[in-house]
Order: sequence, then structure tokens, then C-alpha cells
Amino acid sequence: MKCIDLHVHSTMSDGSFSPKQIVALAKERDLAAITLTDHDTIDGLNIAAQAAQKEHIDFINGMEISVDYEDRKLHIVALGFDPEHSEFKKLYQKIRYNKENKMEKVIDIIQARGVDISLEKVKPFIKAGNLERYAIMRYLVSIKLYDNIQDIWDNYLNPAVDELGLNKNVNMAEVASAITAAGGVTSLAHFHKLIGLKGKSRQEQEDTIAKLHKMGLDGMEKYYTNYSDDDKKFAAAMIEKYNLLSTGGSDFHGGNRVGVELGTGCKNNLQIPYAFYEDIINKN
Repeated sequence: MKCIDLHVHSTMSDGSFSPKQIVALAKERDLAAITLTDHDTIDGLNIAAQAAQKEHIDFINGMEISVDYEDRKLHIVALGFDPEHSEFKKLYQKIRYNKENKMEKVIDIIQARGVDISLEKVKPFIKAGNLERYAIMRYLVSIKLYDNIQDIWDNYLNPAVDELGLNKNVNMAEVASAITAAGGVTSLAHFHKLIGLKGKSRQEQEDTIAKLHKMGLDGMEKYYTNYSDDDKKFAAAMIEKYNLLSTGGSDFHGGNRVGVELGTGCKNNLQIPYAFYEDIINKN
């Protein structure tokens, strides 16, 4: 069976593999299609697309978007959109403003907590464009502040962002509208996580998925690295009941998430069929 991976992170956000290295690894793993779904950025898409073309691997544009919904944050994987479409550009401008605004002050707050950090020390970790949260994260990783990246977010970055009132994201309706206009699809990522619907009952999760679908959500991840058997059954049931597109991916971060492999997840527990890629391509 031809397999794919539709949830992948590179050095353009919080992964440890460059876009070119991810494509090379996809070739090594014999994947038929790949994407980059870096957090709130499209900076690696052109590089990855060109590399994929050379390796004869199908590539689809992607981005994992942070979305505010009621009292929680969700991650929505956008796939197959045209980055040059005017509606996407409007959305992207708003997303990037949220991620880049007052980052110098975030650095100041972290420095005041005794961390050896400054704007000059962070600048070499900017991958493209302006100073943003992931550049700060990459610097903090480089000084080995914690072994686990999530600890960096929980103990330093997120508290600083919260203190400055920067913990705001775009909403589902505007994401769905822009991505649809740009010829793409939206998919609910890892519904079972805290950045997702964790803590809700199955009925509450279904009610939320139904509401998101009415707001324009096209699909959800049928396969994900650490779904339980019950998570898999629930995702499959929601996809069938609400006629959602099936997507799936490893959520690969390279060395920044040890034990999760591109295309195969944890201990080869993933096999994401090529038909998912075809369904997305054919939707429009």
C-alpha cells in the first residue's frame, strides 16, 4: 500500500529536520505523498515542494493553525490551499501578526526570570521573516534549558505570552472561509489532546465537532501517532456520521519529539493510505 504523512513539522517551526531533510527522509521511507504543516507558518513550503518534485514525491501545501474556540485552543491542519490567494493572504497576515507582535518583550520577561537570553542571541535562530515565538523556542532548545520542548513552552514562553496578553488566535469561521476560498481543506488535529477536546465527554466532543463542521470544518485526523483504540473508533465514527474528510499524520518533529517517526508514528503504528491525499486533491 502506498502511504503518506499529512502532519509534519520542520525547522521552520518546532521540528529538528529542515524541509529538504524531511523530503529526503520521506524518500527513504518510500512515502508517496508528504506535506509540511509547520505551526502558523508557510515559510518552508516552496523549498519542500521543489525537493519533493525532484524526488517524485507528491506534495501538498500545509500549515497547522492555532484556533481559538470557546474556552480552549484547537489545532486545525490546513491542506491543499493556494498561498497566493487573496483571502489566504489576509488570514496569514493576521496569524503572523499574532505570532510576531511584542516578541522583544517576551524575551525581556524570560530574561528577567534568570535565563541567559537576549534579542542578539535569539536573532541567529530566526529562520525567515521577523522575530517570532519559534525563534525564541529554538534558542532555548540550543542552551538545553529542558530536555522536553513542552517544558519550555509551559514554563517560559506561554507564561510570557499570557502576561503580555498575546495569547490570541484566529477563529474557526475565518480560517474555514479563507482556506476554502484558497482551494484547501481544514482538518481537526489530535482531537484527544489538551490542545483539542481533551477533558470533554464523548458526547461533548461530538457536539463540538458537529458545530465546527457547521462552521466549515472539512475533516479530522482519522489516524494519529498516539490515538488509543477508543480514539480511533470515535474518530472513524465522527468522520462517517458527519461525512468528513479523513486525514492523518505522525506529527513528526524529528529529535524534538523522540520516538515519533515520519510516516510510521510510534513503533510502526501508522499506515496512512494514499487515498486520503487523493480525496483532498479531488475535493475541489
